Amino acid sequence: MTFGQQMLFFFSAVGAFNGLLLGIYLLFVKKLKYLPDFFLGLILLTLSIRVGISVCIYFYPDLPRIIPHFGMAALFFTGPALYYYIRSSFLREKFDLKQCRTSFGILTLLLGAVGLVYLFFPVTWDRYFGTFIYTVWSVFVVLAVYQYYIFSKRTTQNPNKFILPVMISNVIIFLAYQLISTGWVQIYCAGGSLVFSFVLYANFLILFSKKNEQEYVKEAPKYTNKKISEELADGFVSKLERLMNSEELYKNPNLKLSDLATKMNMSAHQLSQLLNDNLGKSFSTYINEYRISEACDKIENGSFLKIEEIGYEVGFNSKSTFFSTFKKIKNTTPLLYKQSQIPSEARFQSSEL
Repeated sequence: MTFGQQMLFFFSAVGAFNGLLLGIYLLFVKKLKYLPDFFLGLILLTLSIRVGISVCIYFYPDLPRIIPHFGMAALFFTGPALYYYIRSSFLREKFDLKQCRTSFGILTLLLGAVGLVYLFFPVTWDRYFGTFIYTVWSVFVVLAVYQYYIFSKRTTQNPNKFILPVMISNVIIFLAYQLISTGWVQIYCAGGSLVFSFVLYANFLILFSKKNEQEYVKEAPKYTNKKISEELADGFVSKLERLMNSEELYKNPNLKLSDLATKMNMSAHQLSQLLNDNLGKSFSTYINEYRISEACDKIENGSFLKIEEIGYEVGFNSKSTFFSTFKKIKNTTPLLYKQSQIPSEARFQSSEL
C-alpha cells in the first residue's frame, strides 16, 4: 500500500470513528430533546457505518460477501434522515413525529422485504440491491432540497443556522457516492475520506460561525459604554417590537441574546444595554413577557391545548419554567387564569352540576 493510500484510509477510518461517536451521542444521549440533532445523529451514524465497513472490507477482503450490503443497508436511511432533518428544523414544534415514525417503519419493512429476496434470488439481489439503495437515497435527497427551497421561501426566520451547511455537505457526499457507484472513481474507499472531509468542513463552518459570533459580540463601538440616547433607543425599540411580532422569535426555546442581536444588526452588548437601561428589563424577562402574553391570548381564545402544551407552544422548554414564569409575571397560575376567563354564570352552573 502506498503512502497516499495509507493516508486515505487513515482519514476514512478516523472520519468513520468520529462520526460514529457523534452520531451515538446525538441519538442516544440527547435523544429527542431537539429533533434536528436526532436526525443529524442518524445521518452521521449511517454514513459512518457505510465508511467503516468499506475500510474493514479493504483490510479484510475475505469477510463474507453479505458484510458490504450491511453498509448499503445503513446508507438506505441517510436520505430519509436528511429529509426529516430539514423538515424538523423548519417546522419545530409543528413537526409531526408520529407521521415520521410511521414513515421510518414503512421504510424499514421495505428494506426487510428487499433483504428477504437474497434468500431466494441471491444473484439478482447482488445485481440490483445497490441500485435500489441509491434510488431511494436519490429520491429523498431531491425531496430534502425541495423542502429546503419551499420552507426558505415561506419564512424569513433562520430556524437552524447549520441546516444549509449540513444539506450542502450531504448533497456533495451523495454525488461523490454516485460517482463511485458508476465506476467513474476507481478508489473503493474514496467515499470514506469524502465523508470525513465534508463532515470536517461542516464542523469548521460551525466553529467559524461561532468564532465570528463571539468576535462580533466583543467588538463594540466606542459609544456602547454610554447610555443610548432616547431618540436612538426609540428607533431600536420599535424595530425590536416589529421583529418580535412579525417573526415570533420568542417561540424559539433556544433563542439567545446573541441571536436576537444579530437579527437587530447590533452587538449583544448594545442590545443588553438597550433592554436594561431603556426598557428596564433583562433579556429573559423581555422574551418571557412575549411568551406569557401569547399564552394568555391562547387561554382567552379557548385553546383546546393542555396548559403545559400551551407553554411549549409559546417557547418554554419545560412545564415548570412555564408555570413559575407565568406566576411571576401574572401573579397567578395558568390554571387559575384559565378559570378566571370562564363567565361567572358558567362557573355557577358547572358548580351546581
